Amino acid sequence: MATCSGFRRGVAEIDPAVAIAFLVADACEHAVPSDEDAVLRSAAMTLRPHDALFKAGFEKPEHAAGIFRGLLPASLADAIAWGTMRLAPGSLIDPALADRHSDLLYEVELHGAPAFLYLLLEHQSTNDPDMPLRMLIYMARIWERFRKEHPVQDGVRVPLPPIIPAVVSHVPGGWTAPRTFEELFEPHPATIPGLAAFVPRFSMLIEDLGHLSNDDIKALTLAAFPKLVLWALRDARSGPEFLRNFAQWGAAMREAWRAPYGVEALGQLLRYVELVCDDLQLEEFRAKLRELGPEVEQAAMTIAEQMRREGAAEGRAEGRAEGRVEGRVQVLTKLLILKFGAIGAEQEALINAATDEDLDRYVERVLTAETLAAVFAE
Repeated sequence: MATCSGFRRGVAEIDPAVAIAFLVADACEHAVPSDEDAVLRSAAMTLRPHDALFKAGFEKPEHAAGIFRGLLPASLADAIAWGTMRLAPGSLIDPALADRHSDLLYEVELHGAPAFLYLLLEHQSTNDPDMPLRMLIYMARIWERFRKEHPVQDGVRVPLPPIIPAVVSHVPGGWTAPRTFEELFEPHPATIPGLAAFVPRFSMLIEDLGHLSNDDIKALTLAAFPKLVLWALRDARSGPEFLRNFAQWGAAMREAWRAPYGVEALGQLLRYVELVCDDLQLEEFRAKLRELGPEVEQAAMTIAEQMRREGAAEGRAEGRAEGRVEGRVQVLTKLLILKFGAIGAEQEALINAATDEDLDRYVERVLTAETLAAVFAE
């Protein structure tokens, strides 16, 4: 039986109901999207699929609010002016840990004063026993940035805003690592009189997908697409588990399809599945798609046709490895032109001679580099 590692092969032989699963992956790899946002989304999904899907689902403040509302004590949730919630720019994650964590930061008003909600996704399949320490470092960076933006002037100090940290975990089997900073210490600060006063104290909210059922996710105060994102983060790394729960999400897929930008959203979801799943049985996937009814099949055909048109403009690369390199070169070149206006012969030579590792590094740098030279610096 075929698995999703073969998604790009034999596209012409596959019936329309399952064509979406093939063509989304194929087109995303070879097409050059027509606008800057699309280029960034394509590059991000290929390089870091967990990060890209997480941000697609929760960059909108109203979606992230649904996560926090479900985790916070009611009294604290009532004190937050949710209508003031907005996404703050940037990431606090160490570059070396970007393959392990993703983050989103939001500003809100808490009893009329500024506060932050910090949402972090743990990518890995194992718990991070030092997560409270990492969280403290990220929180300190938020406060440092706030102080730079609100310096002490004439002896007047703007108070630091509180930060409410939350972790979304899709570790199989659930979260078993510490949830509080004090748990990292031995002896525990509470066991020795007077010691606790000298140890920072805070807790993290944990959205533990490993312990959430389908009904639990559906009950969250979220739109259809972010619910689908949580389901995919929970199940998509396991083909059998993904298919076992697939029928439970037909109504949400139809709802997401009808929403604004639904075609793009479902395309991102299935692109994610293609990238992270290595044991999905395509024959069974085809049957599951058909069970969802004609509307989902129509959605599949619509997305497939859209991806087909984009992919046809660039043609087919010969072989998966060659196609991946060509796609990265195209994405990098487009990003450089969009950001810096033009590239010279020297940069073109560096791109053409780059290894897979070099191309990944250049694409990552271009998102934050201030000069063209900084992208290619050794």
